[in-house]
Amino acid sequence: MEVKLSEHMGFCFGVKRAVDTVYEQIKNGKTIYTYGPIVNNEEVVKELAGMGVGVLESKEELMGLSSGSVIIRAHGVPEEICHILEEKNLECIDATCPFVKRIHKIVERESRQGRHIVIVGNAVHPEVEGIMGWCRGAVTVLGDQCEAENFRPAEGEKLCIVAQTTYNYNKFHNVVEILEKKGYNSIGVNTICNATEERQRSARTLAAEADVMIVIGGKHSSNTRKLYEICKEECAHTYFIQTLDDLHLELPKSVRRVGITAGASTPNKLIEEVQNYVRINF
Repeated sequence: MEVKLSEHMGFCFGVKRAVDTVYEQIKNGKTIYTYGPIVNNEEVVKELAGMGVGVLESKEELMGLSSGSVIIRAHGVPEEICHILEEKNLECIDATCPFVKRIHKIVERESRQGRHIVIVGNAVHPEVEGIMGWCRGAVTVLGDQCEAENFRPAEGEKLCIVAQTTYNYNKFHNVVEILEKKGYNSIGVNTICNATEERQRSARTLAAEADVMIVIGGKHSSNTRKLYEICKEECAHTYFIQTLDDLHLELPKSVRRVGITAGASTPNKLIEEVQNYVRINF
C-alpha cells in the first residue's frame, strides 16, 4: 500500500510567520499574550500555553490588561483593537498575514470612496471579523451562492467584493459571477491567497487518485474544513482528524493508496506522526 502526501500542505507562510514570532518573543523572556489563539490548532496552542503564553479571547479581556506584550495573530484584528493597544500603551507585535493586511487596505480605501464592501466568507471567522473592522461604511458578508442570489444592495450603490483568504476559489468566482449578472456596479478582487489555492488544488488531485484520504487540522480551522469538503467530493473514504488519537482506520486489503493532506495550521511533526503510523500499521 502506498502512502502519498499532498504536494502542498501544512503551515502556510502567514501561520509559520506568526508562530515563529511567538517563539522569538518567548526567548526574550517577556510576558506574552496572543489576541485569540495564534492558530486554529489546539495542539499548538496547548504547547504555547505550557510555555507561558496567554490567550486573550475578547476585547474586554484586552481592556483589563495592564502590562505585557500582545501578539496579533495571522488572522488580523479590527482597527478598534489596534487603537485599544495604543491607548493602553501595551507593546503590540503585529503578526497579521501580509495577504490579510492587503485586504484591510483594500476595504478601507474602497469604503472611504463610498463603495459597499462585500466579503465572501464565514461571518464568524476571526479573519472576516477583522476585515469588517476596517470598513468605513456599509459592509455585507456572503457565505455562499444562495446568499449572493438573495443579496439586494441599495439602488445605485457601488460594490467592492473581496474574499476571506482561505475561501474556496471556485465558490468565490461563482458568487462574483452572480453579482455581476445582476448588473451591479461592482469590482471583484480575488484576495484568496496563493497558498490556499495551491492546497485546494493539490488536495483535489490527490483525492481523485486515492482510495482513502486523511485530512489533518484543527476542528475550528476554516481552511482545513474546506480541504475536507474538496477531498470528500473526490474520495468517499475521507477522514478529518485533529490528532493521531482521532485516527481509527480499518482499511480493507483492496486499498492501494492512502493520501494525506493538512490544513495551514497543522505542524509538520503531526503530519509525520500520521504518515508513519499509517505506513507501519497498514
